[in-house]
Amino acid sequence: MGRRDPEDRQHPGRRAGRLGRDGRGAAPLSEITELGLVELAGALRRRDVSCVEVAQATLARIDTLNPAVNAVVDRRDPDDVLAEAAALDDEAAAGRRRGLLHGVPQAVKDLAEVAGQPFTAGSPVFRDRVGLVDAPHVARMRAAGAVFVGRTNTPEMGFGSQTYNPVHGATRNPWDPTRTVGGSSGGAAAALACRMLAAADGSDYMGSLRNPAAWTSVYGLRPSRGRVPGVPGFVAQLGEAGPMARSVTDLAALLSVMTTGAPVGPLDRADPLDLTDLAPVDPTSLRVGWLGDLGGRLACEDGLLDLARRGSVDVFATLGATVEEVVPPFDLDALWDAFLVWRWWNACEMAPLLESHRSELKPELVWEIEQGLALSALQVHRAAAVRAEWFRVVVGMFGRFDVLVAPATQVHPFPVEVTWPREIAGRTMDTYHRWMETVAPWSMAGVPAMGMPAGFTPGGLPVGVQLIGPPGDDRRVLEVALAHEAATGYARAVPPVAT
Repeated sequence: MGRRDPEDRQHPGRRAGRLGRDGRGAAPLSEITELGLVELAGALRRRDVSCVEVAQATLARIDTLNPAVNAVVDRRDPDDVLAEAAALDDEAAAGRRRGLLHGVPQAVKDLAEVAGQPFTAGSPVFRDRVGLVDAPHVARMRAAGAVFVGRTNTPEMGFGSQTYNPVHGATRNPWDPTRTVGGSSGGAAAALACRMLAAADGSDYMGSLRNPAAWTSVYGLRPSRGRVPGVPGFVAQLGEAGPMARSVTDLAALLSVMTTGAPVGPLDRADPLDLTDLAPVDPTSLRVGWLGDLGGRLACEDGLLDLARRGSVDVFATLGATVEEVVPPFDLDALWDAFLVWRWWNACEMAPLLESHRSELKPELVWEIEQGLALSALQVHRAAAVRAEWFRVVVGMFGRFDVLVAPATQVHPFPVEVTWPREIAGRTMDTYHRWMETVAPWSMAGVPAMGMPAGFTPGGLPVGVQLIGPPGDDRRVLEVALAHEAATGYARAVPPVAT
């Protein structure tokens, strides 16, 4: 499948000057939707383009491209969107700006509650549910001036890295609409790649920001544990909300919005994250650990590891970094078993649905809940002990390396009709998510991990890796990613659907 080479078009972040205007005085719609978040926010701040023009351009882009990929669902009434945009224009004219997102269209992932908007989580159980309040990170986006245009699609309840559900159907990959886009932030990734959004929120329990970013050639950051406030509680579960974007700078900008404010829950991070002076790291001082298939442990599709390595750590080596292969000194069977326990424990909150709605739930979700209900307190205690020891080992690894790099997926995008791969390279997958084991260790550690583009297959499908940093050091991940982005420009490529 053909693709446009990254160098065939100017990077939106490097565009100089103001938006062009047509004969009627309006900025061309196609030019508006090409802008990334930072440049779009700048154009709105300077009033080179109005909030209404941006909303019109976004709605038109979604009208044109969304039928091919099904990324944005439960769209709001266009008249309501345009009325909100007009009110924001009035505020700007009066010298009042709410924040970075003033007038920027956003569509929130359908696993996060948004007041007044449908909140189905892709499940027929919640087909008619409407949000009552904003989730913490959504409230911060709204306060910064975002204009919500709809929701982005997700697997049912977010379970599984394939974005399909019985409410909204499947989201397709803009690089090849016969293939999956991954998940669970699949709708957000497809909308970004198609230039329907300048940036997007997502969330990640088991690669849900990293996997779809890898399969659409965009960026998705799972931040450090508690960096973005989630559901308040005293248990450090594995889900994290985070940003997605087509450039590292745009990703950092949305992250700054999502992290601005006081902690919401008892385990939220209180240390401020200053991203105002981000700069690419000096690659010659960089120590990079390549995790690969964890010493043969992970089943990977033929050729995937070579492509992932060539587009990531080999790039760093060419820039002068020191690269070494590494396998964590840990019992990875015990880590996987502990991961399953944490996931089953997490599923227990949905236990009431088994009695009232079992027949409406996907089989994988029923299995997760049933496994959770069968857990003992001793199993949970042991899994917590394994996680604590794993964290100690990970901290030790970052005494030797500045960052770690791993494949973000173990297969290339598969046909959209396939719910999950049953076999990889002749090896049977014993659970519906074993094919994504590459992401699980870093969820368990709670460290920042970015899904980052690493090139393309000979057939034009995106390849991606995880860029993993020390606990709490989201900034380091962003600055290393900036150096890689400057050297490659993979995310500047435009998928066929978007051309």
